[in-house]
Amino acid sequence: MTISFDFSGRRALVTGASSGIGRAVAARLAQAGAQVTAIGRNAAALAALHTEAGCTPLLLDVADAPALERALAALPAFDLVVNCAGIALLESAIELQADSFDAVMAVNARAAALVASRCGKAMITAGVRGSIVNVSSQASLVALDAHLCYCASKAAMDAVTRSLCLEFGPHGIRVNSVNPTITLTPMAQQAWADPEKSAAALRNIPLGRFAQVEEVVAPILFLLGDGASMISGAALPVDGGYTVV
Repeated sequence: MTISFDFSGRRALVTGASSGIGRAVAARLAQAGAQVTAIGRNAAALAALHTEAGCTPLLLDVADAPALERALAALPAFDLVVNCAGIALLESAIELQADSFDAVMAVNARAAALVASRCGKAMITAGVRGSIVNVSSQASLVALDAHLCYCASKAAMDAVTRSLCLEFGPHGIRVNSVNPTITLTPMAQQAWADPEKSAAALRNIPLGRFAQVEEVVAPILFLLGDGASMISGAALPVDGGYTVV
């Protein structure tokens, strides 16, 4: 089945657009007619995305809060925002380092909150009834070994989603999260290539497989679109049933 979306005439902002899910979301939004500003840290990857999909590149490390604030202040109001920038630093709970915790929270939670806050303010000022999607994780809903920082950051992102839903809702702005399981981006395909390692994770997914990138992109586009016009504040698992086990 081919799923089609139409975002003609909409302005979209996507963070984490250099690779993985963020890159795929930016490309699909552009293909669906949106004018896409793509934020990322890899200049070559953003240039390629511009060539392939016409996205406007914005080279930026979202962990740099002052730089992020300056960049957002210079941008127009958007109709659609996707917070996809994310990092994971894995360590056991007893080896937790303050720097690791702060680094993960700065990207996964603080940057997402700032982007949504500033873009939401611009939407309200411009009278735009927009949609924001935060790309969270199954790690916000269940505990994962050696993922303390990551789990905490994604749980914080879901809390940000709920707070934004409450405050932005009266202005016609919807805010949702998607919570995918392991998604087979090129990097993840390498990380989970070991059959023994992947088998342990797959045992906890009732559908018996990891997600393909498009299987995460499509729910994001759905939540951005008019078909989800009464959905706000949701944390949507895209996990093959992992979080019910």
